[in-house]
Parts: sequence; C-alpha cells; structure tokens
Amino acid sequence: MLISFGLQEEVQIVKMNGDGIPAVNMYCGNQTVFVCEKAVSKISDPGDEQMTEASNLSDGDADDANDSAHVLQTEMGPQPLSVMKARQFLSWYTLSQNASMSAEDTNLPLYPLWVRCDMSDPAGTTWFGAETVCVGTKVTGVKLYSITSKGSTADKQSLTTLEELKQEHKKRHHPSSVGIKGSARFSLFGSTVVENTTIESQSSVTVDFKWSHVESILETPPLSSTATLNIKIASGDMRSPMFEMYRELEFLLTLADGLRTGETEWMEPLESTSPVNLTKAYLEELQNTAKTLQDQAARTPETSKLKSETETPIFNSFLERGDLDFVEQLWVRMRKSVTSYQDIGDCLKLVIDALRYGDIKPWIHRDSSSSLSKLILQSYHQQIEHVSLTGFTPVNMLLEMGLDKMRKDYINYLIGEELTTLNHLCFYLSTEVDLQEQVIRLRKLHHLLEIIVTCSTFLGLPYDRLFLLTQLCLQHYRTSPYDEEHEFKLQIKPALISHFYQKEHPILWGVEVSSGHGPREVRTSLHLSDRPLVDHVIFETDYPNETVNGDSEDPAFFSTMAYCSLVNFA
Repeated sequence: MLISFGLQEEVQIVKMNGDGIPAVNMYCGNQTVFVCEKAVSKISDPGDEQMTEASNLSDGDADDANDSAHVLQTEMGPQPLSVMKARQFLSWYTLSQNASMSAEDTNLPLYPLWVRCDMSDPAGTTWFGAETVCVGTKVTGVKLYSITSKGSTADKQSLTTLEELKQEHKKRHHPSSVGIKGSARFSLFGSTVVENTTIESQSSVTVDFKWSHVESILETPPLSSTATLNIKIASGDMRSPMFEMYRELEFLLTLADGLRTGETEWMEPLESTSPVNLTKAYLEELQNTAKTLQDQAARTPETSKLKSETETPIFNSFLERGDLDFVEQLWVRMRKSVTSYQDIGDCLKLVIDALRYGDIKPWIHRDSSSSLSKLILQSYHQQIEHVSLTGFTPVNMLLEMGLDKMRKDYINYLIGEELTTLNHLCFYLSTEVDLQEQVIRLRKLHHLLEIIVTCSTFLGLPYDRLFLLTQLCLQHYRTSPYDEEHEFKLQIKPALISHFYQKEHPILWGVEVSSGHGPREVRTSLHLSDRPLVDHVIFETDYPNETVNGDSEDPAFFSTMAYCSLVNFA
C-alpha cells in the first residue's frame, strides 16, 4: 500500500467505502474510493494490496484485490499531506484519466480519489477529491472537490449565511437557476447527560431529515420533510425493558460457549441458595401439593405478578409469562444458581430420579422439544430410557431447556403484539439445526426484540412502523450474521417524533446549493456539526461540544464547506 512517487516521505493509498468518512460521505455515499494520506508507523494486514503506479490501477485491477484494504495504525491515526502535495496527486489522477494525454485510448475509469490535507492554505482545506465523469464507458471529464473546515463556534453571526452560499455557487458555476436542499440529523436515543457528565451508550437512534426550500441556516426541519430513523441497538443496556431477558440470554450463551470451547466462565449466581437445594424444594413442592395442575397454573401468574411488583422494577417482568411449565420453571431456578458442571448434573439427577420413581407427574407444553421434556413424556408411561449424566450431556440438556423457554418468551411477545406470524419465525425456531446454530438464531431474535422494544418504549412508534421494522429485522437476519453495529433504517413521518426534535439542537445540519443535471451536476454545501467531520487534523476551539440532549442554549458547531468544479476533457 506504500508508494513514493519521488516524494521525500512515503504515502499510502487505502481502498475503502466512502461512508466510513463523514466529510467524504457527503459526496460519495457508500461507493468505493481511494484515500491518499501520509504513511505512518503501522502493522499491515497480510491481505493488503501493494500499489506501485497510480496510473496503472484500474477498476479491474482493484476488483482483483480485497474489497477493502485495512491498515492497522498506531495511535497517531490517519495523517494528512500538505495542500501542495495533495494538489500533485489530483493532477496525476486527472492526467491519468485524460485519454488525449495518453498514446493509447485504453484508460479505464478509476475509483474516486480523496486526499487528506493539513489545512496549510488560507482556506483551511482538509480534503481534496476527484472523480471521473463518464458518458457510457468513456471518461469525458473529472469533478474536482475541495473541503474546508473551521473549528467550533457558538457565534451564529459568524456562520456562512444562506445568501453567501448561493452567491459562492453562482460565482463558481454561473448557473441560470439553482436548487436548494436542507438536511439535518438529530439524536433521539443514546448517550445521556446526568449532572454535566456524559454517560456513553453503545446504542443510538438518530433521525435524518431532508427537505427543499431552505429559508435560513439551522432552521428546524419542516413537517413536510422526509425522515429516516437510523437504529443501532446494543444488547445489555440497563435502561432497556429487555435487560432481564438479556441476563438470561447471557447465561445461555455461557453454556453454549462452554460446549464449543470446553471452558466456561460462570456468571455470579443471583440466588444465595444452592441449585441442588432449590431443585429439592421445587420437587417437594410438587410432591406435597394436593391441588390440581390447573389450579397451580392459575396461581402461578398471580405469584409471578406479586413478586415482580414487590421485588423487582416493573420492566424486569417485561416478557414474563404466566404459563411456565415444569421444565421452564426448573430452568429459571437453575440459571440463577448453577456455577459448575457438577451443579447441573446433580440437579438433573434429582429430577430424573423423581420421574423414574413416579414421585412427580409434571405438566409440560405440548411442543416442548428438550431432552428432559421427552423424558417427562416417557414417565407418563413408566418407560424412561437411561440417561448417562456424564461429560457434556447435562450442559446440553440445560441448554436445550433454555432455548425452549426463551423461544416461547419471544414468540409470546411477537405474536401477542401481532408483529409477525409463526410462519415468518420458522427460521428462528427450527430445532432441526445443531444447538450452536440454534443459539445463534435465538440471539438474533433477542436483538430483534431489543430493537423493537426500544423503539416502542422510548420513541412510542405506532404499530404500523413497529410491524414494518419487525419484518425488516427478520428479513435481514435470515441471511446476515449477528451484528450489533448494523444500522437498520426506517422511514417515518416527522409528526410522529416532532416532540423529540423540535426543541433540540441537531448533531448535524446541512444545506446544499446545486445546479446542472446527472453527471454534470455541481454542488456547493455547508455542514454544521457538533463534532468535527474531519479526523486527521486538530481544531483549535474555545467551545467544547455541549449539544448532547440539548443541554446548552447556545451550542457550538464545527463548520465544513464543500466545493465542486467540473473539468471537461477536449
């Protein structure tokens, strides 16, 4: 990835997606780009491609390499080139694409090139960019971009006005007419501020607005805007109504990891009573009761309800069911208390012996699929097969019990809220795949519920949006791996969330003046943000970031201007 080009210092070019760079994303979106920067001390990924001549690197060559080149850098992070050297790279890029400058008309269009700059010019340039303009497969010109940046300021009077932006565009391009579009991003859920201290969260829900007819800088998006929610939820947030279910999932994942690796890091028990004593007490309760199973099932919801109201916060019982069968109630006791393989084996031995000798005749759900459930069915006919509780067999049995119970919990909520049907859940509920794959699918289902419940509880989204979001998540996870970093996008009417954003400060606000059409369109834009859109320079500022949750009456914004020029080849 290192090239010299006769310069005194090494330069590296990295192939990546433009959406990974906020400033570049304004023009390139998620398309592949080359990023040119100063080489720093680093550990290279063995899969990185070596570049020797920029003029010889076509799309075809690049496609033969890895889809993305990753460079693991030191704490210095990406480093810029001087503005003068950055201009040289843009010149070479432009010349390499101009067929009239080549002896043979064989040039293939390159990916866009973006060069990090050090703000050493009066304008404070942080990026130069170039991309080809094509008619069919023929390169007919190049668009050149420059991005300038300023440190944060809370003085709105010093910001570029809308009229100044329009005049700048007209001065560069002399259009007969211009179009103006606004955009803004607000944070609806994520990090919070408590007593001037920011509590970071791995979860975030932001909303992107786009609208026309911008009238002033930093105007609030009108209700006629198009709005898109960007939803990224991390499991395990203590604010979530799903937190207790997450703790239950954590234990199940511990069992699955132990089976896969042979090593288990047991969680701290939630019960002070030993698992064996809890199991004995439960079996004695079943043996001594003189009431019918129907009475017991009717009493269980009241008992659970009383416990949840008196001992735990209301959200902790969010997905609790009142129809837990014998195996599910045994799972609840064991997952809160076991801390060793021995504990699991001892508890299951007590249960199997009680079944074998007819001491208990427990009730289970008809569709239960765990090994213990099958033994219970056999006990109804006094024909229990022998089970050797050695090796990983007890852990397998307990894992099956947890999978069975948690699947029913999730079905109960999704079907009860009419967010999907059993047919759409078949992939996630299948017991035909091995246990490890069942755990992966259950984890995906849990993440889906974390997303739905967060949007329902904290944002109050209506049923039709929750239904659509459920379908999006189910469809995504049928073919994609588990990923809490994935951002789900959901269209929404601004009026549904107007009370969240109309009195808040945006984390990103932009306006774009454009003219021309198709590949000949040129744009001039201004973006104001609560944090820099550029990560390779340090901004001097007297104003810290104070926009989280709108805690500052006069927030400070970083300013980023982007300009575009069109160069036609003869």
